[in-house]
Amino acid sequence: MTTLDHWGGTSRYADLDGAVHYVDFGGDGPPVVLVHGLGGSHLNWCLLAPHLVEHHRVLAVDLAGFGLTHPEGRGTTVPANARLLDQFLAEVVGEPVALVGNSMGGMISILHAARRPDSVTALALLDPAVPLPLGTRVDPQVAAAFAIYAVPGLGRRFLERSRRGVSTRRQVKRVLNLVCANAKSVPEEVVLASMSLLEQRAEIPGLDEAFLTAARSVVWTGATSRRYHTAMSRVKAPVYLVHGDRDRLVPVTSARAVARRNPSWRYEEFAGVGHVPQLEIPDVIGGRLVDWLARD
Repeated sequence: MTTLDHWGGTSRYADLDGAVHYVDFGGDGPPVVLVHGLGGSHLNWCLLAPHLVEHHRVLAVDLAGFGLTHPEGRGTTVPANARLLDQFLAEVVGEPVALVGNSMGGMISILHAARRPDSVTALALLDPAVPLPLGTRVDPQVAAAFAIYAVPGLGRRFLERSRRGVSTRRQVKRVLNLVCANAKSVPEEVVLASMSLLEQRAEIPGLDEAFLTAARSVVWTGATSRRYHTAMSRVKAPVYLVHGDRDRLVPVTSARAVARRNPSWRYEEFAGVGHVPQLEIPDVIGGRLVDWLARD
């Protein structure tokens, strides 16, 4: 057990058919569970969680293959991690929760809320992975990367080559430059913690394949849009959809289309923000979530 000193979180493990890592940020009140995206971890929430703990008990789970939850033979697809989230909520939290999901974590949270409506009191989606409307322009770098991920063997070689001779700081900065509209807004302590996590994960076998499997599953789930939209329509809890207008991974047009399809959802768009608003404007997002959860 370790403490995330800067942010008041305690690192814990639960035995859910294998060790699952999560961070307990403490706090009093109704529980909130934070679900990270593709390639992410509990660290994606370290700036947001302190804004929530005065009103909620806050937990951030590492999905299988990410953060400190090793794959260990477990599936890392979207459905597999949706099952892991279901088990985590049932066995670790033990009561209905507000889910906050980013990117792939938003997708997983939608599927869980549709399948287990009694376990979710509210659903906040921060730049969730959602279907692309026809004619949407995709960022060329993102499109090229996911095309490579889709090819067996090629994806693994691409990931290995991308790390070769590259410092951990540079690797972290490269990701932040992709997911943030302004990577310089992310504090140095987050960069250092991310570097440390990257070093811890460097010797764990199977992580590249876990990532690639998850990436392909995200694309497939988004591509089967009719089924995915049906799941969205089955969510009974109040939904707050947030999106940055400079998101390179999930274009803002996708969020706008989803908001139009689900007029009962609250939709808010942030100018000059990328794919991870919880890291870019954590104080703003924290305030919005606390106010919204108090009403809903």
